[in-house]
Amino acid sequence: MVLSMTGYGEARRQQGDCSVAVEARSLNNRYLKVTVRGSEPYPLLEPEIEKIVRRWIRRGTLHLHIRVHRLSSPSVDSSINTALLRQYLIQLRQLCLELEQPELMSSLASGLLMLPGLVDASHTVAVPEEEWQLVESALEQALRSLNATRQEEGRQMAQELSGHRKQLQNLAELIESQLGLVQADYRCRLLQRIRSAVAEAGVDVQEEQLLREIAIFADRSDVSEELARFSAHLQQFAEIIHQESDGAGRRLEFVVQELGREVNTLGSKAGDVRISRMVIEIKATLEKIRELVQNIE
Repeated sequence: MVLSMTGYGEARRQQGDCSVAVEARSLNNRYLKVTVRGSEPYPLLEPEIEKIVRRWIRRGTLHLHIRVHRLSSPSVDSSINTALLRQYLIQLRQLCLELEQPELMSSLASGLLMLPGLVDASHTVAVPEEEWQLVESALEQALRSLNATRQEEGRQMAQELSGHRKQLQNLAELIESQLGLVQADYRCRLLQRIRSAVAEAGVDVQEEQLLREIAIFADRSDVSEELARFSAHLQQFAEIIHQESDGAGRRLEFVVQELGREVNTLGSKAGDVRISRMVIEIKATLEKIRELVQNIE
């Protein structure tokens, strides 16, 4: 069964003096992109959180909001680059002396720690093991809930895609049934034009020449191979919808691309107004399918 890339899930966990709430919202995207918002320091732990997400989701943009309420905050140890700070202070003191305004030293030095590279706390975030286990449990429950909504929307999309596939199959069968009439109509039109030309010019046309022209047209307008490949792609399309769950979206994209190629060739070779109209209907249906497939994982 196919999975939609859009969905919503949430979960809450509480243990002792710590409570956790996780919200997960997913949107369609060609690749997996995870963004984490919420209580510190979890936005800094996005790489670790993404490892958990990849167990559940392969494609899409996932927005996570993690809220943690606790009596005490996790410890964050900051390290100062003392060598770089010393250089900044020496340069700042020299500048103040050159300007003959040493009183500026204290006010300017107070903002030195805001400069990039002086303080590094990214690698020293410490989360208690009990709290991390609580967050991980809530995150997995939210992702489980998210997947449930994605599965439900996927079932609805599969039904809609099956309807479009049936319409494509009906149109292909209708085109195949019209091929004999197209050749017969061409033969009648060719005979009428030749008789009119012969009557005006007063010349004779051999039957073999007529048959040769009709055979050339029949060979040039033969789309039986295109229709056979089109039907084979539709069969594969149905199998992916009802059987595939891993990477179905990408496979469906490739199948729809091949269907488009076949129908383009079919439309250029058929050379008949009735078939051209049906080709337009097929292309319109394929466009609807493309829009749906873009939202399948």
